[in-house]
Amino acid sequence: MIVIMGASGTTGGALLRSLASSGVPSRALSRDPDRLRAHLGDLADGVVEVVPADAADPTSLRTAFKGAEQLFLAMANGLDQVELETRVIDIAAESGVEHIVKISDPAAAADSPIALSRGHHAVGEHLRASGLRHTLLRPYAFMQNLLLLAPGVAAQGVILGAMRDAPCNWIDCRDIADVAAAVLTRADLAGGTYVLTGSEAVGYGGIADSLTRMLGRPVRYIDLPPHELRQNLVDHAHMPPWLAEHILEIQELAISRPESPTDTVTRVLGREPRSLDAFLREHLDRFR
Repeated sequence: MIVIMGASGTTGGALLRSLASSGVPSRALSRDPDRLRAHLGDLADGVVEVVPADAADPTSLRTAFKGAEQLFLAMANGLDQVELETRVIDIAAESGVEHIVKISDPAAAADSPIALSRGHHAVGEHLRASGLRHTLLRPYAFMQNLLLLAPGVAAQGVILGAMRDAPCNWIDCRDIADVAAAVLTRADLAGGTYVLTGSEAVGYGGIADSLTRMLGRPVRYIDLPPHELRQNLVDHAHMPPWLAEHILEIQELAISRPESPTDTVTRVLGREPRSLDAFLREHLDRFR
């Protein structure tokens, strides 16, 4: 049995569908199982078992992990992420889970300038010390997060950022999920570290150009000083200060360490990753 933590998230949900399309059974964990069942529709009546569990509740995790051989671990970034994920790993080990696939990030290192990346490194080290077989997936920026820019494009024709003209690696969460499904179902892929990107690195200026072409009206990228973007994210996007700071750290890192794509998705899946333009076209009505 494969247990999915983060089943309510974009990547976790895509993983459930990827596994189900191949007839692979899975167990989806959720703090709100009824809501997840409604979201999954027919999948919840087929190869996906939905069970209640909370990363902060060890008893619920022990119940959810019974009979499981593999665990997909993806949790929303947060200030308590290290504490929660290390607890999950310990309980998984106690429960007989043999292989954990964890969503990490490409900047994970003890000396990373990004606070949450240092946390991912700490969890990865705890996973290594556990002795469990494990696989780390390190995706770059999710294309799905670009939908957060849609209201500004639709209302004002602008994209705000603080990344100058730095290229950024984007990847569709469905490609991350397909790689995760491959790692969970093919023993020859388990146990590695995979840095995941799409096929091209594109900055915000390039995204604005693509949307201009697709929408048939001007879309501009406005590069703000970091402190102005931080304030905008807190005041207008209503982000908590720690999350606004995280976004700034990511954009500053893209400037200091120019990004370029990998061929990992193609090597693992035998196909090209989904393109950024295809993603934008798929969701173009959100930007109109």
